[in-house]
Amino acid sequence: MPSDPTLADTMLRSDALPLRHGFCTRQGGVSQAPFDSLNCSLNSRDDPAAVAENRARVAAAMGVAPDRLLGLTQTHSADVVTIRRGGAVPAWQPGQGPRADALVSDDSRVALGIITADCAPVLFADAAHGVVGAAHAGWRGAATGVLEATVEAMVALGAERADIAACVGPCIAQAGYEVGPDMRDAVLAEDPKAAAFFVDADRPGHFRFDLAGFCVARLGTAGIAARALGVDTLTDVRRFYSHRRRTLAGGGEIGHQISVIRAADQDAS
Repeated sequence: MPSDPTLADTMLRSDALPLRHGFCTRQGGVSQAPFDSLNCSLNSRDDPAAVAENRARVAAAMGVAPDRLLGLTQTHSADVVTIRRGGAVPAWQPGQGPRADALVSDDSRVALGIITADCAPVLFADAAHGVVGAAHAGWRGAATGVLEATVEAMVALGAERADIAACVGPCIAQAGYEVGPDMRDAVLAEDPKAAAFFVDADRPGHFRFDLAGFCVARLGTAGIAARALGVDTLTDVRRFYSHRRRTLAGGGEIGHQISVIRAADQDAS
């Protein structure tokens, strides 16, 4: 049986983002089934030592120490945490990051990490000004402004809107993202233009939602050049964890993939 691919072999990247970054898959780690193998969720029932090793491998790929791969307690909000160059490096305990859904930084001493398993991981970079961002965008966060809030936080940190590029990473594709009328109504209450990203599903009164397209459109309206990788977490069983796939299978344990980005190297260490 062939060995699991290494992290370096499987990390996805985008030409749109000129700084060090990666959209990790579920491959290249040490976790055992059903979390196999690069589960990076600190809130799962996976072996904590395995998760720590997985995250250490991701940190190494980003060129930072394991404790400098920073994450959040994600809550489907539009809240953003800013990490500034020159101050003390945050010393968050594993799994105890701030309650928010986006990080921005101009500090190359840290890498920013977002955990997903169908929601959209969105990475941002202004290479000219050395500012990066990472956002967790489920339908609720995207509709209530987490992407725009990330951009505003980057601008406050010294980025120029015209120089910011963004990429929407692996997430559930429209073909498999069936939702009920309550979810559609909630999105449209926040953004009536989102109607263009719903199509009728086979079941009467249900719809299929284009999360990646919605994110790209929201960023475009905010003046940000954005693209999507176009990779579907639901159908790509070999490479990705998926909440919807777990639900369709009747439940069970699940891991999460991580997406990461780091500002350009600076003199600080």
